[in-house]
Amino acid sequence: MTFKAINPATGETLAEFPAATLDEIEDTLERVHDRFHTWKNQGFEHRAGCFRRMASALRAKKEDLATLMTQEMGKPISEGRGEVEKCAWVCEYYADEAEGFLAPQHLESDASRSGIRYDPLGVVLAIMPWNFPLWQVFRFAAPTLMAGNTAILKHASNVPGCAQAIEDLFVDAGFDADVFRNLYLSHDDVPGVIEDNRIAAVTLTGSLRAGQAVGEAAGRAIKPFVLELGGSDPFVVFENASISDAVAAGVTSRTINSGQSCIAAKRFIVVESVYDEFRTQFLAAMDALRVADPTLDHADIGPMARVDLAHGLWDQVQRSVSAGATVALGGSAPEQGSAWFAPTVLENVTPGMAAFDEEMFGPVAALIKAKDREHAIKLANQSEFGLGASVWTQDDEVDPLIRRLEAGCVFVNGFVKSDPRLPFGGIKTSGVGRELSHLGIWEFVNQKTFWVA
Repeated sequence: MTFKAINPATGETLAEFPAATLDEIEDTLERVHDRFHTWKNQGFEHRAGCFRRMASALRAKKEDLATLMTQEMGKPISEGRGEVEKCAWVCEYYADEAEGFLAPQHLESDASRSGIRYDPLGVVLAIMPWNFPLWQVFRFAAPTLMAGNTAILKHASNVPGCAQAIEDLFVDAGFDADVFRNLYLSHDDVPGVIEDNRIAAVTLTGSLRAGQAVGEAAGRAIKPFVLELGGSDPFVVFENASISDAVAAGVTSRTINSGQSCIAAKRFIVVESVYDEFRTQFLAAMDALRVADPTLDHADIGPMARVDLAHGLWDQVQRSVSAGATVALGGSAPEQGSAWFAPTVLENVTPGMAAFDEEMFGPVAALIKAKDREHAIKLANQSEFGLGASVWTQDDEVDPLIRRLEAGCVFVNGFVKSDPRLPFGGIKTSGVGRELSHLGIWEFVNQKTFWVA
């Protein structure tokens, strides 16, 4: 297997990296495992210093890193710069907060002293996706390494240059050798690495199918895992919402990263009394988006990350239309061999259609008319996914509404986004476990009870 970087905007092959050999896999496992035994004993001050230098290195190389993401997966370059900044933020956040999060907790018992301490587990294998090729890695790496673990990265096959650039950043920032290593693992080699005794835990961000495979392998090996999988996030608009605000946020949420985000708003569920007003403004805003070369600062939408993804999305649109949905905007097929996909809006979308039931990973929005609030909440929850939900209302009391929406995170009058200070993760088939905040750093530690007579 070869890891090949292909510019989705042009079709140009940028670079190729051979998959790791069995000898290279063994060498990396041994080195990263050996390093754990010294890294875990480095104090928080040392580890925090490394991550503060990492934040500086990220900002110093912002333009190069943003350009690399644009070249390998088509991300609009302005969004790439923001992604690099967010990576620097998460590094600084855990450099500041990790020691407090992992301080021993004292609990009352029949002992003179008892409680919980948080000790690192070992080597964590991270299987990461292509859509946010830096952020997804750093949001796991910062808490995991600050806790004293070491890590091996198996990145998506279409962003191999990003994978190597991340490893290079760890070297440039002065981390201890082999604390973090990139490994070009083929899919066939992943189960064996998960089962290896030197791997202590696994984290994956990816598809439901990938999550099932990794969860099965980790479960057989009795190893902890975190899965952040797909989503078909509802964006619910009540009759007393600010329609202009909801439209602006909804368009941004649906089309960020050219629509290729697990927490993008995908199902726009609008109560009947304001549906027409929302529809008119939403279509106008979607139609105004600039589809352009992603290296240009003014580009709102770039190509999708791969040709097959664009054509897979088109299949979902066709199946939805065949089932009764109508095209309100866009809806043209991508050219043969092209990764470009025009912003598209479907309406008359109902349960049972691909646009309602499946994750639409690209710039396609589904407009869904609800009879009233109760119907809107029912439709929002009528999904196998449960990652995020956004609801728009001017109600004074929103806690009951937050409680009723079935999702790992609910945002009121804002679109769903990740923040190092807040837990991130889903329920149902959207995943297991949490990233970020104090919960994220607790995923890969031994929450060890201590009791002293």
